[in-house]
Amino acid sequence: MVVCLWSHKSWDAQPSSCSQQNPRDSCILTSGRSHVPARAPCLHLLLLKYSLSYAEEYQPPIWKSYLYQLQQEAPRPKRIICPREVENRPKYYGREFHGIISREQADELLGGVEGAYILRESQRQPGCYTLALRFGNQTLNYRLFHDGKHFVGEKRFESIHDLVTDGLITLYIETKAAEYIAKMTTNPIYEHIGYATLLREKVSRRLSRSKNESRKASVTNEEHTPVEKISSLVRRAALTHNDNHFNYEKTHNFKVHTFRGPHWCEYCANFMWGLIAQGVRCSDCGLNVHKQCSKHVPNDCQPDLKRIKKVYCCDLTTLVKAHNTQRPMVVDICIREIEARGLKSEGIYRVSGFTEHIEDVKMAFDRDGEKADISANIYPDINIITGALKLYFRDLPIPVITYDTYSKFIEAAKISNADERLEAVHEVLMLLPPAHYETLRYLMIHLKKVTMNEKDNLMNAENLGIVFGPTLMRPPEDSTLTTLHDMRYQKLIVQILIENEDVLF
Repeated sequence: MVVCLWSHKSWDAQPSSCSQQNPRDSCILTSGRSHVPARAPCLHLLLLKYSLSYAEEYQPPIWKSYLYQLQQEAPRPKRIICPREVENRPKYYGREFHGIISREQADELLGGVEGAYILRESQRQPGCYTLALRFGNQTLNYRLFHDGKHFVGEKRFESIHDLVTDGLITLYIETKAAEYIAKMTTNPIYEHIGYATLLREKVSRRLSRSKNESRKASVTNEEHTPVEKISSLVRRAALTHNDNHFNYEKTHNFKVHTFRGPHWCEYCANFMWGLIAQGVRCSDCGLNVHKQCSKHVPNDCQPDLKRIKKVYCCDLTTLVKAHNTQRPMVVDICIREIEARGLKSEGIYRVSGFTEHIEDVKMAFDRDGEKADISANIYPDINIITGALKLYFRDLPIPVITYDTYSKFIEAAKISNADERLEAVHEVLMLLPPAHYETLRYLMIHLKKVTMNEKDNLMNAENLGIVFGPTLMRPPEDSTLTTLHDMRYQKLIVQILIENEDVLF
């Protein structure tokens, strides 16, 4: 009997006391470990009603255990020990190594026992090693490699025993369930049971129905929300009740992952078989799926702040979704500070601040996020703040003007007719991801303000284009020659964006 290891925790929340039945009065709510402060407005009770209603509708997925059963049935590895001491045996092999023997001798040693295995040195290619494995009433021979770990394919193992165990599981499941595996992604639970897109719509509708009430009420502690973690799957898709969620589309950042203990795919609900590297996990939101299922998951990643370790060098869309903002808060905070005390500073953005102080600002944002203090009391030199802002843009793994649109912007800059060039630039702007477009728009509005103070700061659109061209856009290929050749077009693009900010955006 196979027991499903996924457990559903209900959100057992009850009002512990309430002064009156009138919804305008205050109450005390407790929810598991969460606690809403005493005398909180009954808006929380109203929102609680909606979230509990949703919890009643939500049904946990039924994990499909067929592949788990097959893994339990797979043959177990049986090491055939060499009875004699083998000379020149590699130190990373054990007594399952039988030296130089033929395929026929290996087949005889395995004796027709399912799961039996030995290691041998090739007769035809001395110095090359082979894993001989008995499966499906035949002997399979695999070229064996070692680079600190053992492998015959992509997966790398600490021991030969683990390699053989994983191999037998994979061979058995792919033999017994080839047709089943081919059809796993055809009817995914992801698309119809409480997952990202559907759940966002449901929660958003409920929260919008309470919008009028929330405007009338004075919420004393807005960071608390009754939309709790109904499950790990729902957590990634649920919205907080602050109505400021920016639904920029974001692809999942899947990476091969080794799961400890049985795990099921959160896309197709099937077991993820094998000992190591059974599937992939999104490093931004934690979604766990088969490698083949990851190709079908929608671009609906909802990054979890707990997984975002830093602000600088973080993907722009990932950062804004994790912090639930339109633009990276680094951009907002720095620009506010610059506009408050630096618009008339001579050579603004051209003059560099001290590198070590700029690094201090970077570490402050990475450490404290939006609470980072970059005021004049801490950094009186405004050039430190402008340097930190430019560094943020340079450190982006994907530039504000993305690699996908880079060549299109360069081609637009080469158009001689001014009107046609402006139209071409506008068309390419529409291809930018929403978070990149919004960040660029906000920056250009700011730089336009800088040019309006040109008499004091001596910075016009052309000068700013020279500074920000290579900062905002980089060629996809790391070529010094290409970069040098494109510099004048990079400058021209930024100059056009600043001068025509009101038209282009």
